[in-house]
Amino acid sequence: MSFRRKGTISARLYEEPMAEVLDTAALLFWPVERIAQGICAESQMQELRRLSEPRFLLVESNPPELMNADDTALQAAREAASRTGDLNGLSPVDLEVLALALHLQAVLHSDDYRLQNIARNEGLEVKPVNTKGIEKVWKWQLRCTGCRAVTDVESKSDELPDCQICGSPQQLKRA
Repeated sequence: MSFRRKGTISARLYEEPMAEVLDTAALLFWPVERIAQGICAESQMQELRRLSEPRFLLVESNPPELMNADDTALQAAREAASRTGDLNGLSPVDLEVLALALHLQAVLHSDDYRLQNIARNEGLEVKPVNTKGIEKVWKWQLRCTGCRAVTDVESKSDELPDCQICGSPQQLKRA
């Protein structure tokens, strides 16, 4: 668990635990007792039910703190994902998890490399759940499937634009 400084008492610092936002991977793999100490989006419980009904029932018996991201937090998450070029690869649930982590300035526990990349680019602490995690942050570029031209990702939409040079479809690649 990570800590942040909260205040002083008699010149001694004490620390308050930092909030921890859990991605769905934590809901799937962590012990229920540990999950109960985290924060999740309500939409993740629906996703968990879809992925594993027995696990959903187990987590529901001792649930994490459930929150919904407001429109301002979701917009901040979209903008952060746009800056790295990761927006196209995020689901609505991923965006909500990211919005909670950004809004709360919390540790993000996730195995999703895109979420890890965005969070680290935004200065958040990231801890993997069941993988090694990312080694470095990256940005995405668009590469044309026709003329092979490379451009920066500028779009804030979920759809990739066609090449401005030849009109062919473009694909995302790491810069």
